[in-house]
Amino acid sequence: MSTQVVSPGASSSGAPIRNLEAPGPRIGEKIIKAVLWATATLSILVTTGIVISLLVPSIGFFQTVSIWEFLTGTIWAPAFANPSYGVLPIVVGTLTVVVFAIIIAVPVGLSSAIYLSEYAPTRVRKTIKPILEVLEGLPTVAIGLFAFYVLTPLIRDLTPFLPWTGPFSIGVAGITVGLLIVPLVASVSDDAMRSVPRSLREGAYAMGATKFEVAVKVVVPAAISGIIAAFVLGISRAIGETMVVLLVAGAGNPVLSFDPTKGTQTMTAYIGSTATGDISQGTITYDSIFAVGALLFLMTLAMNVLAMRLVKKYREVYD
Repeated sequence: MSTQVVSPGASSSGAPIRNLEAPGPRIGEKIIKAVLWATATLSILVTTGIVISLLVPSIGFFQTVSIWEFLTGTIWAPAFANPSYGVLPIVVGTLTVVVFAIIIAVPVGLSSAIYLSEYAPTRVRKTIKPILEVLEGLPTVAIGLFAFYVLTPLIRDLTPFLPWTGPFSIGVAGITVGLLIVPLVASVSDDAMRSVPRSLREGAYAMGATKFEVAVKVVVPAAISGIIAAFVLGISRAIGETMVVLLVAGAGNPVLSFDPTKGTQTMTAYIGSTATGDISQGTITYDSIFAVGALLFLMTLAMNVLAMRLVKKYREVYD
């Protein structure tokens, strides 16, 4: 019985052994990784630049106006002969728009998403889904003109018992913004519900649940983190909307009122109507634009932080 000696790097038959180690990353993957890193870094730099551009003029503003007066004052008249810098009226106007938008967008958008995810045939879904995504990109100025010339007279005709005064209305502005963000809420919520595993639905059907019970008691709770994200995106869009509220709610003197039949000014409408180049740089009125923008940024940031906590708390992970 003879013993065969195998030299290093060769098999028993004498053929060289291939290197079985995992190959290094490809050039294309390295390029993709570098591009993704660059875009992530760019987004951070852009956000930092926005914060700095808001912070520097705001510091100059608050050196003249106290933060307490700014946050609690009930009269907003920065360009008057006797100026007043109480931001509360335009904050209330902004929140009023958001409340009306939520009342419209949340039930309509969520119901649309449930239909698309659980009830709509494949052909219908393939038709409606792209339409929703196209509607998300409609110019807001066109929607604002439609609301001013069509929706406002229609709502006034349907509610003659309300004390409508003047051509502007914060309530109609909120309804319009709600209709504006319905496609966004519906599309994102539909994506979240369709990501729920099919096994959860089949298990519920096996226990005798109806389609409606499966949709409401199984799919919606399982996709709640994505649905919350859809609501947050919609609310952020509502808070930052400018042209619709500028055209429908008006840009006149802000009034501290929750009356939906009256016109008032919002934070974005003030920024849009004031930052036109007519205000001298370095004046207190000029700096007030950035102070309002900084407050709007903080409000949106606080809402997103709260939403992230809710999403983290209710997130479901499936294997």
